[in-house]
Amino acid sequence: MTGYTMYGSEMSYFSGKARAYLRWKGVEFTEIAPSPAIMKEEILPTVGWPVIPVLKTPDGEFIQDTADIIAHFEGPIGAQSAIPEGALQKFVTYLLQLFADEWMTLPAMHYRWNHNEDWIYGEFGKNAAPDGTPEEQYEAGKAVGSRFKGFVPMLGITPETAPGIEKAYEQFLADMSAHLEKLPYLLGTRASYADFALIGPLYAHQYRDKFTGEHMKRTAPKVADYVERVIAGEGREGELVPLDDIPVTLLPILKVALAEHLPVLLNTNEQFKAWAETAEPHSEVPRGVGMSDFSTGGCSGVMASRTFSLLRLQDALDTYQILMPSDKRRTDAFLSAVGGDALKTMRIEPRLTRRNYKLALV
Repeated sequence: MTGYTMYGSEMSYFSGKARAYLRWKGVEFTEIAPSPAIMKEEILPTVGWPVIPVLKTPDGEFIQDTADIIAHFEGPIGAQSAIPEGALQKFVTYLLQLFADEWMTLPAMHYRWNHNEDWIYGEFGKNAAPDGTPEEQYEAGKAVGSRFKGFVPMLGITPETAPGIEKAYEQFLADMSAHLEKLPYLLGTRASYADFALIGPLYAHQYRDKFTGEHMKRTAPKVADYVERVIAGEGREGELVPLDDIPVTLLPILKVALAEHLPVLLNTNEQFKAWAETAEPHSEVPRGVGMSDFSTGGCSGVMASRTFSLLRLQDALDTYQILMPSDKRRTDAFLSAVGGDALKTMRIEPRLTRRNYKLALV
């Protein structure tokens, strides 16, 4: 497992997810920050758009999405899988990935651009102008970072929703701290796929960014310790909770996640179906298909209806739809307990896939 290169960044949400998994899996890889030259010469000609992380294999293959990067190693390489074998734990793993990848963007982007903006420009500048003065790096970082800041309103992050986003994040820290009193990882005494998903937002944005990192270490030290362990690739030993059970301490996190995110997903799915009715077969899918009302932490707003969220949801629904009857009964009871009854009949139609590094109709 040598000769892998990951084009990624310490500041990148999804680089953290891939990095934690690769370390845990024992993959030998070199991480290279995406300088403008690398972006122009390596990533853009292959992937077609400026994105990280991207994994380059020893054979010269490029793998872009974090789920695809993890899937590349989950088959023949290594005996231990990050994905639970138990049907219910596997289903919940994909729900947690959906939460981490698609809903935790709210606190991640809010805190970065409303509490850490000047600091993060300097960090971006270290990649964009590595030989520049601090002032030059700041200006170069601002030119890069302004593009990401421009996404903030479309995510529903506004002065009106900011108090709710912060309230919801504080509740997550409290719930996660309570869970970590009982178990060192999400599903047991070893790390698994769900932990790597959650480390995406928790490391790059909430732990590493200056203001939020100081806040986490001060108010939720157990969460900060968890982040340090997962990003380091620890948690190889141990077991998942036996009998395919879900720790009761995860239920508060999942209840809030579904209460807030599920209405957006349902509306996005309806908008996607309407868009697909006039789309050509196998078409590339737009990143957004309209706007959705949402509520978080008691504050309401409007956000873009993001189609990639449906792909992540499709992973969970696919797992649910092939359950054996006994597993389905247990999963149905779990969904009822966390407010997820709507998922029992929900379908993503037409189906989604990734083609040429982009979201597309099957």
